[in-house]
Amino acid sequence: MSQKQKNEIPILVLSILITAGLIAGGFWWFSRKSGVELNTINSGSTKTPKVKSEQPNGNTFTLVKDVPTGLFNYGGSTSWAPIRLVVDPAIQAARPELRLRYVEPSNTSPGSGTGIQSLIDGQLAFAQSSRPILDRELSRAQQRGFTLKQIPVAIDGLAVAVNPNLNIAGLTVDQLKSIYTGKINNWSQVGGPNIPIKPYSRRIADGGTVELFVQDILGGQAFSSNVEFISTTTQALQKLAASYGSIYYASAPEVIPQCSIKALPLGRTQGQYIPPYQEPSVLPSECPGKRNKLNIDAFQSGKYPITRNLFVVVKQNSQTEQQAGVAYANLLLTEQGQELISQAGFVKIR
Repeated sequence: MSQKQKNEIPILVLSILITAGLIAGGFWWFSRKSGVELNTINSGSTKTPKVKSEQPNGNTFTLVKDVPTGLFNYGGSTSWAPIRLVVDPAIQAARPELRLRYVEPSNTSPGSGTGIQSLIDGQLAFAQSSRPILDRELSRAQQRGFTLKQIPVAIDGLAVAVNPNLNIAGLTVDQLKSIYTGKINNWSQVGGPNIPIKPYSRRIADGGTVELFVQDILGGQAFSSNVEFISTTTQALQKLAASYGSIYYASAPEVIPQCSIKALPLGRTQGQYIPPYQEPSVLPSECPGKRNKLNIDAFQSGKYPITRNLFVVVKQNSQTEQQAGVAYANLLLTEQGQELISQAGFVKIR
């Protein structure tokens, strides 16, 4: 090897080292910019901070699609009243294009049946119901050239109310049936004091709650002649507060928070009673500072023996009426709608 070649070796080695250093530095800079690391690929889930959205898509009133513009009449179940009171103002504030007007029938009491009939007759855009559509209602709609669809949006239950001083652990569903069909007429027959039972009910034409009670609890049997019919739940609860032996049933959110009465635990078998309220129960002396709350877990699981769905009933006619009914149901099924339903005292269906 010549002296000249010997002198060039250090220069060549230095050049190689400089080049390698530049390549390594460039690779390091590229990996930092592109998210590529040695032996690691950045997927974005761990390296990129997540922005937490308080209003996820489709979960608030403002994000519901296909909401029509106009004034839409609706009506139906009286059990829906707490939902209407809480939910409808929030819908109107968020979606002013969908103007809602609750309409009561002029010649009869409001209820699920009258609401559905008014829907079929073209007087309402959609209806609220506390029981499923009946076969005869589907037939009437088909005769008018359209069909009906029921969309469940909430869970409710029937609560049985008595005077707060009545000493009784609970009732079975069969015992409740026997009371309203006249087979049991004294509280001593079901483990209570020796006093007559005075049952109250609204009339079967008054709404879905009574229709459901007759169908599911009484098995289609008629009320006993001992049953006294009243017009409203408010009137019935006043009678219970004043009468030691009285009994009444209604939508659970209408009964559970009341101070002047108490709701009875119910069961499918004797001694295995499920309260419709959260335990421990609030004493009348603690009310109204504290109020009983719905036993949500028992309603959702079906452990409580008398539960039901609440429905939006929609006319399937491909018109704006159908669009309004579907939009109203979709609004109630958002997270915002379900939370407001819960605030109204009912159980979320989602």
